[in-house]
Amino acid sequence: MPPAPSRRSFLGRCAALLVAPPGDPDRPALGPAFEPPYVRLHRGGELRRRGEALAGLMKSCRLCPRECGARRLDGEKGFCGASSRVRVATAYPHYGEEPPLVGSGGSGAVFLSNCSLRCVFCINWEISQRGDGRDRDVDELADMMLQLQERGCHNVNIVTPTHYSAHLVQALDVAAGKGLRLPLVYNTCGWERLEVLQMLDGVVDIYLPDFKYADGTMADRYSSGADTYPELTRQALLEMHRQVGVARPAEDGLIHRGLMIRHLVMPNDVGGTRQVVEWIAAHLPKDTYVNLMSQYRPEHKAFDYPKIARRLKREEYEQAVGWARTAGLTHLDIQGWRF
Repeated sequence: MPPAPSRRSFLGRCAALLVAPPGDPDRPALGPAFEPPYVRLHRGGELRRRGEALAGLMKSCRLCPRECGARRLDGEKGFCGASSRVRVATAYPHYGEEPPLVGSGGSGAVFLSNCSLRCVFCINWEISQRGDGRDRDVDELADMMLQLQERGCHNVNIVTPTHYSAHLVQALDVAAGKGLRLPLVYNTCGWERLEVLQMLDGVVDIYLPDFKYADGTMADRYSSGADTYPELTRQALLEMHRQVGVARPAEDGLIHRGLMIRHLVMPNDVGGTRQVVEWIAAHLPKDTYVNLMSQYRPEHKAFDYPKIARRLKREEYEQAVGWARTAGLTHLDIQGWRF
C-alpha cells in the first residue's frame, strides 16, 4: 500500500492517502453479466469445502511458510499473532492502490491485522505486528465485503490475507450467497505455500503479491528469519500466473483478473531489484504488470538497521527503472511522484 506522507498511526493515515484519477465515465462498470469464478464454486458447494479444508490447516497451523504448528482453532496464537478469529483493522474504499484497481469508486480494501512476515520496516506495524483491530466472525467479514460492493467499490481487496485464508474463503462463501459479485484481490506479501495457493484456484481473481527480496539473507535479516522468501515467492508467482494469467485492463479501464506484482525499491538495493526484475522478465510474460514502488521510508524498527535507515534516493529509483526496462518489462507502473 502506498504510504501517506507523515509518521502517524495507520488509522490516522487512511484519510491522507493519495487519490488516483477516476476512470473514464463513458466506459461501463462491471455489468450484470459479469460473474467471478468463485460464484460458481459457491453454487456447487466447493467454496464451502475449501474453506473447511483451509480451516483444518489451523489445527496445527500450516497456512503460511513458517508452519508454526499453533493450535489456532483452540485459541492459541501463531507466530503471526492470529488465533481462531479474524481480526480486522478497517475496511473502506481505498484510493491509494494501483490506478487499474481504483477507478472512480475505489478499491474495497479490508485491512486484516497481524502478519506472518513481520518486516522490521513495516509502515503499518501497528496493525501487522501490534495487532490493532477488532475480532470479527465470518459473517461480519462477509457483511463488510457486501457493504463495500454497495458503496460502489470495483473489487474486494483483502490486505494481508495469508494467515486468514480460511476465514476469507468461508466469508466469501457467505457473501457470494448474498449477492457479492466483485472481483477478489488477494493482496499478499508474496511468501505463500503452494498447497494453500492451489486451494485458492478459482477463488481469487486478482493476485497482488509483493516480491520483496532476491536474496534470502536479506529476507532473513529484515523479515524475521524468512530466509526462504525468494525461493517460495518465485514458486508462488508462477502458480498465481498459472491461475489468473496476465493482468490487462478491461473495457472499463480496470483490471478484473490477473497477476499484479509489487516491488518496493529499497535503499542500498537491499531488495535486489535487478535480480527481481530480471527473474520476472525471464519466467513470466514481458507484459506482466509490475509496480516499482518508490515510497520507501524508514518506519518501525528500520532505524536500528543502517542500510535501511534512510529514504530512497532519486538515483536509486531511476536505476531500478532502468534495470526493469533493460530486462524487457513492458507493463511498468512507475511511481515518480516523490521525485
